[in-house]
Amino acid sequence: MGGRDDRRALTTSTPKWLTVGVLAFTGLCSAYMFTLVVPIQAELPHLLNADRDDTAWVVTITLLVAACATPISGRLGDMYGKRRIVLVLIGLLIAGSLVAALAGGIGGVVIGRALQGATTGVIPLGIAIMRDVLPPARLGTAVALMSATMGVGGAVGLPVSALIVEHLNWHLLFWLAAALGVVALVLVALFVPPSTLRTPGRFDFVGAAGLAAGLVGVLLAISRGADWGWLSPATLGSGIGGILILLLWGWYQLRSADPLLDLRVAARPTVLFTNLAAIGMGFSLFGTNVTLPQMLELPVESGAGLGQTMFVSALIVMPSGLVMLVISPLSGWLERTLGARFMLAFGTGAVGVSYLFLLLWSSEVWHLLVANILIGVGVGFSFAAMPMLIMRAVPSHETGASNGINALFRSLGTSVASAVMAAVLAALTVNVGGVAVPSRDAFVVCFWLGAAAAVGACVLSLLIPRHPHIEHASIPDRA
Repeated sequence: MGGRDDRRALTTSTPKWLTVGVLAFTGLCSAYMFTLVVPIQAELPHLLNADRDDTAWVVTITLLVAACATPISGRLGDMYGKRRIVLVLIGLLIAGSLVAALAGGIGGVVIGRALQGATTGVIPLGIAIMRDVLPPARLGTAVALMSATMGVGGAVGLPVSALIVEHLNWHLLFWLAAALGVVALVLVALFVPPSTLRTPGRFDFVGAAGLAAGLVGVLLAISRGADWGWLSPATLGSGIGGILILLLWGWYQLRSADPLLDLRVAARPTVLFTNLAAIGMGFSLFGTNVTLPQMLELPVESGAGLGQTMFVSALIVMPSGLVMLVISPLSGWLERTLGARFMLAFGTGAVGVSYLFLLLWSSEVWHLLVANILIGVGVGFSFAAMPMLIMRAVPSHETGASNGINALFRSLGTSVASAVMAAVLAALTVNVGGVAVPSRDAFVVCFWLGAAAAVGACVLSLLIPRHPHIEHASIPDRA
């Protein structure tokens, strides 16, 4: 079947708005997995009767699996059908949620969280499906909506989790996740058309294993370095070993007939600078996720805290996700009129402004609310622009894998932010009631780091070519 026949087959049965809505819902469910356990993170040693070093894996394992699974699932979607792989990922989400809900100890929860992490791949796959089924005029708005789910799912889910933890049993968090997964599975099966645009060739199992091993090494060093010691053998061995594996993996990919990822495409200036900017945006976004809730919940006596409850803090953080959702239609209009490159530069600049605002004003609850709204504006525009830039610079049969790599770079930024800011907050403390808590200076340093990451991402966005070369792409260029 030719390319036009393939595209016609994708668009004949299901209303496009319904397909977009279902894909966005799956994105919300996926993003919620990352804030699912935030309200109970500090209580995990008590709840699971385990050491704090062991319970840290409840968060770390999700990050590791997500980083590895996202580009691999993207490639699998390009080869074997994007909807099919989305259904598999949702199935893993359901299985992981059930395992964690029924677990009585640390082992079961870690296994469940690992399976939940795999579902992150539904977001780049959903964006790739949208490219297959939507006309160019409607693609920008749909991609903006799908991209917004990365922030909306976590921001809206956080107060829900906080409410459950404060009034009900923590196992209900995982039962809720399983129920959401079942709903998503049914909706995707019914309303997302089967994929007929596929990439021929064999799946690169060696490349997938090499990428996973290299990423695990690097991300382990980043995420656990503060606990292990940055110069400890474990940290250095993981980090250096991971980098060496990734270098070897790159050499192998350039010589493979059917690579997991075509690095020559990934090296195009548009793709390269967009992915590098994604690191900065991932860092800046997660930086506020680390700092703002702590500022809101710390006691006023610390000199930095505002003494709010967990639920109130979650409500203050939530508007950033809602803003991303509201501006999705505006993102589509801006992309069509001014281009994705402008959107990325504007979004990264807005995030930089939000951090500068925090450096000047962060002593009242409303200060943090305003800054969080600015973060939502900036991240909303940025996350909507990046997949559009990627899709306009890669062949149509590589959209799943290429968007997966872009999501991986964002995950790398969040990992670095988590490790670096946690180290800063742990190093600069004051004593409150016999307990060491982050000082005002610690948050100031974190805000400067977030601002620097946003400015770096803005500079990289300006380096993206105005009119990139497009090979075998089906979308007109406005970047």
